[in-house]
Amino acid sequence: MTTAANNNPDAIVVRELEKSFGAFTAVDRISFSVRPGEIFGFLGSNGSGKSTTIRMLCGILTPTSGEAKVAGYDIVTEAEEVKHSIGYMSQKFSLYEDLTPFENLRFYLGVYSVPEKEWAERIAWVFDMTRLTEARDRLTKDIPPGWRQRLALGCALLHRPRILFLDEPTSGVDPITRRHFWGFIGRIAGEGITVFVTTHYMDEARHCGRIVMINEGRIVAAGSPDEIIRGACPGKPDADLNDAFVALMA
Repeated sequence: MTTAANNNPDAIVVRELEKSFGAFTAVDRISFSVRPGEIFGFLGSNGSGKSTTIRMLCGILTPTSGEAKVAGYDIVTEAEEVKHSIGYMSQKFSLYEDLTPFENLRFYLGVYSVPEKEWAERIAWVFDMTRLTEARDRLTKDIPPGWRQRLALGCALLHRPRILFLDEPTSGVDPITRRHFWGFIGRIAGEGITVFVTTHYMDEARHCGRIVMINEGRIVAAGSPDEIIRGACPGKPDADLNDAFVALMA
């Protein structure tokens, strides 16, 4: 295995990345980087190129041109190394509802090829971290949505990835659950895990240290939330991130 992962200070580096489907360009030569331990927001309207970008960065989709490294690994030539270095949580949570939380964790430990001798410790760690011990043996379909959200996040962290991709992770959950979830994300980032997140909630995007906004496959803004607001809404002191988003996506 290559030692490239130890040589790059950035968790994610993207240079002139492009993906075309026939005559349609979904992602148009975008470039950005993400620092280790950073909560990084990737925002855009539906069809803007967010999901295509994430699929390329996760080693699932091959780019048409350009390059990117995730955890120091090339997304094309070292896609398997990329997959072993990341965790991924989709908005649908990717859980088996007819299994218990314990059974879901056991399943994903196998998927991630975690050595069996480490299973008991990893399961205990996730239950403690997510505060789901009391739901251990209930069917997943019978536990509240916020609990399922925490379980899905725990599954994505079982193999202790260096980078966590969250694709609209709080879609469909209530505001209180969203607030608790983001407190949890802050603790994870504090432990050095890089968090790459997409969201449609601008109040959530405020938790990101830096944001990239993409529209029609091209980056239209990059910086901290306050920098993006000032750049998109000059002369409007009361503008917020929602105003900036609307201005940039128009």
